[in-house]
Amino acid sequence: MTEISAQLVRELRERTGVGFMECKKALVESDGVMDAALTYLAKTGQAKADRQSSRIAAEGRIELAISAGQGGGLVEINSETDFVASSDDFCAFAREVAALVANAHPLSIDELMQMTAASGKTMDEERKALMLRLGENLVVRRFRRFASEHQLSGYVHQGGKIGVLVELDGGTPEVARNLALQITASAPRWLTPAHVDSEWLAKQREIAEHQARESGKPPEIMRKMVDGRVRKTIEEFSLTHQAYIKDPEINVMTYLDRSGARVVDYVRYAVGEGIEKERKDFAEEVMAQVNRS
Repeated sequence: MTEISAQLVRELRERTGVGFMECKKALVESDGVMDAALTYLAKTGQAKADRQSSRIAAEGRIELAISAGQGGGLVEINSETDFVASSDDFCAFAREVAALVANAHPLSIDELMQMTAASGKTMDEERKALMLRLGENLVVRRFRRFASEHQLSGYVHQGGKIGVLVELDGGTPEVARNLALQITASAPRWLTPAHVDSEWLAKQREIAEHQARESGKPPEIMRKMVDGRVRKTIEEFSLTHQAYIKDPEINVMTYLDRSGARVVDYVRYAVGEGIEKERKDFAEEVMAQVNRS
């Protein structure tokens, strides 16, 4: 019979929230193999993936899928650490979620998570089982799906840290790919100046007016300064008016016109944007690791 150490029992207990004796029994039944013990507890209904759900998950990866039927899906799935986000199991789960988004028609995260995975379980059951195996909170945070007769293209950058999906009317696959690269690199907030959010625009004008007053210029000059700065900011964040990355002498709109193409829609995700990350100092992190060992 395999000897089960107290350290191994403690690790299993921290990962599952199950009592000491139940963890020890699971390890005994599994010959001390952690993954097998996690599976044992999951099958007996004792493991508590929900215990990990309160922990902040701000790392992760962006995954992209484009189906033959011109369905495209871009998803963000979060974990607590980069280490888990780069694991084979996590990447496989992310690919399956993205494929479901591209090929099915989920209208919400809840609906997506109730869809059936290749294993026959729901995606949420797969997520919770993966949480137990990896020992971290995992969250399917958001997704976008395009279903179109137009051309779809995408790009995933930095090992899944940034992802783009773009829908193009006209042009070629090369043009669509170039637009995906443009959006990845330049991070536009809107497609055209007409799409700019009015509240954001008012804030930019307020900032420009404050800067103009600080200059001490005459009112007429200040108005021109404000208008110029606001116009420049709008162009900086509007895809069609940004400088084209492969030829900065022209803007994206000119490149599209020359290519006989039009951007219908796009989405750009960056891992963890908008999530307030938990902050710990180095000593706290070290002690947390010591207490786990």
